[in-house]
Amino acid sequence: MSHQWVTASDGVRLSVTIDGRSDGPTVVLVHGYPDNSSMWAGVAAGLTAKHRVVTYDVRGAGRSDKPSGRASYRLDQLADDLRAVVEAVQPAGQVHLVAHDWGSIQTWHAITGEGLRGRVASYTSLSGPSLDHAGAWFRAQLRRPTPKRLKNALNQFLHSWYILAFQVPVIPDLLWRTGLLGKQIQRMEPDAAPPEKSDGLHGLQLYRANMFTRLSRPAPRPADVPVQVLAPTGDAYVTTPLQTEVTRWVSDLRIRRIVGTHWVTRSKPQVVAAAAAELIEYAETGVESRALRRARVDAGPFEHRLVVVTGASSGIGRATALAFAEQGADVIVADTSGAAETLKLLEEHGVAEYTVDSSDGEAVRRFAERVRAEHGVPDIVVDDAGRHGEGAFVLMLAERAEGGQVVTLASAAVLREILRAAEKGLTP
Repeated sequence: MSHQWVTASDGVRLSVTIDGRSDGPTVVLVHGYPDNSSMWAGVAAGLTAKHRVVTYDVRGAGRSDKPSGRASYRLDQLADDLRAVVEAVQPAGQVHLVAHDWGSIQTWHAITGEGLRGRVASYTSLSGPSLDHAGAWFRAQLRRPTPKRLKNALNQFLHSWYILAFQVPVIPDLLWRTGLLGKQIQRMEPDAAPPEKSDGLHGLQLYRANMFTRLSRPAPRPADVPVQVLAPTGDAYVTTPLQTEVTRWVSDLRIRRIVGTHWVTRSKPQVVAAAAAELIEYAETGVESRALRRARVDAGPFEHRLVVVTGASSGIGRATALAFAEQGADVIVADTSGAAETLKLLEEHGVAEYTVDSSDGEAVRRFAERVRAEHGVPDIVVDDAGRHGEGAFVLMLAERAEGGQVVTLASAAVLREILRAAEKGLTP
């Protein structure tokens, strides 16, 4: 690990840390508010084996300088800071960007501007939309109102109460200085930084310098790089529609809903790191994982889903496998005596077939582990054999944190097993 200082265009010094493989693709992680770069510790750990990982404290946070005045925190300046960091750590070629919260807001501004034109290979965004996109989104909800759009707009407005509160002079500043606001945030969001690691005071200027200016006068800002949005389903500040309804501005877009809260970067860093690594791999090599193909906004509801069907050698199991294949899913089939004939019928959508005794719970669990090792975590499991072992798949789906479905045609005994798994918090 190495450290360096990068001087921004207005003289502000930014604290930059570089870790990981010196010959790997360069990934720059941009934190949000009220965090500093330490927020990325878990995600960075998941990337350093194959990537050159760069983190930096944005102005006003961590070890970086903390200028006073709103003008120092305008989006144009923040985007220029990111450009300065990129040029310092990667003088030539392209970098990959991963950003969260206000880090995402400023990164959207950077990749849709001119400062980093041609320098960004991919962008993974969490919990932070472009303010221009957000302003246009709000206008669309109100100009062409439907019950759903009005509900989305109202829901986001209620989630954004703190933006108005931060415009009030003196009081928010005092609450940060005394530590009361940091403690309150952690009480509401256990995954947020502890008060002693929060950098909320100077970052208040982010809201005061940018929010109403950008939201009230949004400009069209298209992105011309591969983008994936990781949208935490339980985000208390940025709703899923605001994060994900950006198709009109992004030509190469993927949407992945992550089961988690606003600070999923802390609670599930391995999930964030794995998703970012998949987009980086695609941008570097052109090899697109099934998860990325599934997340394309133009993909059908079952297209590129990985589906496991047991009891698939005949009858309902075979018909189910064929129905999924017709919808573009990739299907794994299994039965007590194998399902080779069904696999042939699936043609290009047949992934593999297995022989597994569904009455043997341990055998089914080994089967589930083998599926994960050889093909990845399935999106849908249809257990037509319906006896044992669904819990293994449920656990995998919960760990992946991108949802999924388990459908069981079974006796009451199997239902009890599934309910026991649900009681342990394993329901996808």
